[in-house]
Amino acid sequence: MFYHADVHAKPPARTIPKRSAVAVGDTWDLSQLYADDAAWDADFARYEKNYPRYLEFKDTLSSSAVQLKACLEFDREMDLLAEKLGHYASLRSSEDSSDNANLAREARFAHLLTLAVETAAFLTPEIQAVADDDFAKFLADPALAEWRGKLERLRRFKPHILSVPEERLLALAALPLGAAAETFSQLTNVDMTFGVITDETGADVELSHGAFSSFLVKRDPALRWRAFAQYYAAFDAHKFTVSATLAHAVKRGVFNARARNFPSARAAALFADNVPAGVYDNLIATVKKNLGALHEYYELRQRTLGLAELHFHDTYVPLTGSVNVRTTFDQACKLMLDSLAPLGAEYVSALRAGLANRWVDRYETRGKRSGAFSSGSYTSPPYILLNYQDDVFSDIYTLTHEAGHSMHSWHSQRAQKFQDYNYPIFLAEVASTFNEELLTHHLLQTTADRDMRAYILNRQIDDIRATLIRQTMFAEFEQIIHAMDEAGEPLTLESFRAVYRKLLEEYHGPGLVIDDALELECLRIPHFYGAFYVYKYATGISAALALSAGVLQNPAANREPYLNFLKSGGSKFPLDTLRLAGVDMSTPTPVQAALDLFQQRVRELAALL
Repeated sequence: MFYHADVHAKPPARTIPKRSAVAVGDTWDLSQLYADDAAWDADFARYEKNYPRYLEFKDTLSSSAVQLKACLEFDREMDLLAEKLGHYASLRSSEDSSDNANLAREARFAHLLTLAVETAAFLTPEIQAVADDDFAKFLADPALAEWRGKLERLRRFKPHILSVPEERLLALAALPLGAAAETFSQLTNVDMTFGVITDETGADVELSHGAFSSFLVKRDPALRWRAFAQYYAAFDAHKFTVSATLAHAVKRGVFNARARNFPSARAAALFADNVPAGVYDNLIATVKKNLGALHEYYELRQRTLGLAELHFHDTYVPLTGSVNVRTTFDQACKLMLDSLAPLGAEYVSALRAGLANRWVDRYETRGKRSGAFSSGSYTSPPYILLNYQDDVFSDIYTLTHEAGHSMHSWHSQRAQKFQDYNYPIFLAEVASTFNEELLTHHLLQTTADRDMRAYILNRQIDDIRATLIRQTMFAEFEQIIHAMDEAGEPLTLESFRAVYRKLLEEYHGPGLVIDDALELECLRIPHFYGAFYVYKYATGISAALALSAGVLQNPAANREPYLNFLKSGGSKFPLDTLRLAGVDMSTPTPVQAALDLFQQRVRELAALL
């Protein structure tokens, strides 16, 4: 019997491919880290053999500057090797966290590192035990000249360093205390499934973290709603497990803060960067004073889209529907490189070479970590993980954002010694969002098309909304739930939902209908499982807007201070580094300026529409 094709049949379903089905050129080249797994195993064995040598330095560090230097140099050698081992293991696990070999490698390294940290637990307490007069002499000794900055930063922690036995116990506990973040990652990236949804072409598409973003920019409101409801139904099915996981992540932060004699988990998180609590508080207060511009934007959005009600799943679709925003990865790279020209030929050529030499793992594959990141180590390229979708215009910005991180690493590696190169996250978010601002400027400068300009303005508005306003709401949520645990209040599914709903209503105002399912968003944000990170996105974009405006207005005068900022690595505290580059984040001024720009762009967009 013969059958003819049904011309009305659905297109074949699009599913997430296995990694083996992806072109090699679309994946990162980790051979620049290790030629193969066997080479990693050899370094693992070398680390395993050598880390017990830490004990040769025990009870000797106060004897002389020369002996302390010898210990610090051995520690640097071991840290370099550990960073390389951990970098490779982490990247391989990110490729496919359902692959048992990848998980086993990461677990083996985590276990070995725990043993090494336990063995070296005496090092910091012994340095802190050096008498103040002797420590001052050590800092003045030429033998320790290249270690002076690190030792001064370390000495600040003296009130928070415990005895050798206590430090050993904390080292032993580090792995189990980190279980909440690992559990969240495995549950949401591997075990949870979101089903299949029919798109606007009639094709069945497997819903995933990456595909969810793609559906939120579709023109059909019913399709956006189905994707939203189906995506959050998966979290609803696991809500008690995920909320318990978040509660334990919070308790980990509170435990560590109390163990180290900090007044709060937030104080502990801000201490390393020497960031005053006022920076955090100014951020929240300044954003909340300016929420009227966000509510004005939501009114514009509802009116332009012709919706009876505005819901969260309606807040990402572009307000201009007549422009073609499908962009291949290669086209995105060209746009990005062209936009970064104000940073000079060396910056652009180095990034172009990195893209050609497979720094980037481009597309979503089964078991791959969701989202995006840049990850570097001192002796290897800064790799970029993406889940690029060519119909999600914001993914061009994601690429540009992560490239900013990578070029920050590239400059820091070349300008600083290992002990001073690792810049703090507070600065990292400046470098990444700076690049996004140059991209926006380039796109606005190179198109006269009214609809495209409206689209780009819409994109910048949404970027500031997501990076400054939304992340500030996240930061306030983190502050509240940690304070709740510190006060002995229960952290339950219902308490998380209640706190989060109140913030959703306060920030978004009466113009946005808050669906009950959106309360579950507080369970799915990965950064909440390693808290007090998200505020740095908000401060980062505020600083980046100020610095990028300076470079664009006068590249000759302002490029070098900015590049020097990239080269500074972690050699200074972040607020000091930013002051030298030209922005003072200890005041609310940069945040207010960013919010003023947001309101200006909303009104420009309204005029165009």
